[in-house]
Amino acid sequence: MPVPTCALLSFRLGGTDGVSVVAASWRRALERLGFAVVSVAGAGPVDRLLPGLAIDAPAPPTAEELSAALADAELVVVENLCTIPLNLPAARLVAATLRGRPAILHHHDPPWQRPAFAHVTELPPDDPAWRHVAISHLAARQLAERGLVATAIYNGFDVDPPPGDRAGTRRQLGVSPDERLFVHPVRAIERKDVPAALALAGALGATYWLLGPAEDGYGPTLDAALGAAPGRVLHRPPPTMADAYAAADAVVFPSTWEGFGNPPVEAAIARRPAAVGPYPVAAELAALGFRWFPTADPAPLGAFLAAPDPDLLDENQAVARRHFSQERVEADLRALLDGAGWSP
Repeated sequence: MPVPTCALLSFRLGGTDGVSVVAASWRRALERLGFAVVSVAGAGPVDRLLPGLAIDAPAPPTAEELSAALADAELVVVENLCTIPLNLPAARLVAATLRGRPAILHHHDPPWQRPAFAHVTELPPDDPAWRHVAISHLAARQLAERGLVATAIYNGFDVDPPPGDRAGTRRQLGVSPDERLFVHPVRAIERKDVPAALALAGALGATYWLLGPAEDGYGPTLDAALGAAPGRVLHRPPPTMADAYAAADAVVFPSTWEGFGNPPVEAAIARRPAAVGPYPVAAELAALGFRWFPTADPAPLGAFLAAPDPDLLDENQAVARRHFSQERVEADLRALLDGAGWSP
């Protein structure tokens, strides 16, 4: 029996952004469930490149180009492209092309969750042939309020990652063994609240390490914030994410909004304390049992670093293993596919 093909489709894939990371997790799950998976995107190291799908594309691909890229796909998983209006002409074309075809619309950032996009009401689209998946129960409820039935499937992670090289990474960074290092594993955009992360690091005498580049025109604001930082600043990507977490003494994540927020879960897996901002989905995740530190008050994190509590790290790691493993994603996807009659 031939192996069915599933196409993962988005603006960009194969990078370190949250959507790409989650799409890679889904790819592994779908392959284990019996699909041959191909990636289709406007940018990134993908199997089928369609530049018109990219966020900054001047025009969408032609209908013929998109149809050809998806011609052999029995199932299409749309990763956020039909959710957030970063390329509306492409979203409209994708929706029209997939009408009546088996498709999963995987929603990371619905437009109403961002003030700049709240006026956009045509996304997400819907069709009787499709299934909708949200990355949080909050988003699933919001979709239901708009007449879209969605299954919540949390993002999945490798809960047994390879160990990072703490000493080697710190040497590469020029960080001494006794130097306190806080990592901020994000792209630099306004909602990541770099100034709050800088303030927390400064208050606790830590070097601040920002991993990602500035995006969405945030460069000048970032340069000003880093220039006025109260302590030492590093701004460069890590050798690997495992190395970043191994080298750090704490993870700072003071975001004002996230559709999900992978770093606090990754910190739990890596057994690193995390200071997490009070964005809505953080409260949903914390209710599962995570113990995080506030970002506005440095005292609790400072006390932990002065006298680390391994029980806290054990509990956080156990929560991550229980709720966010790759196996859990695979089980949730299997149930969704079985319910739709799409399992290989």
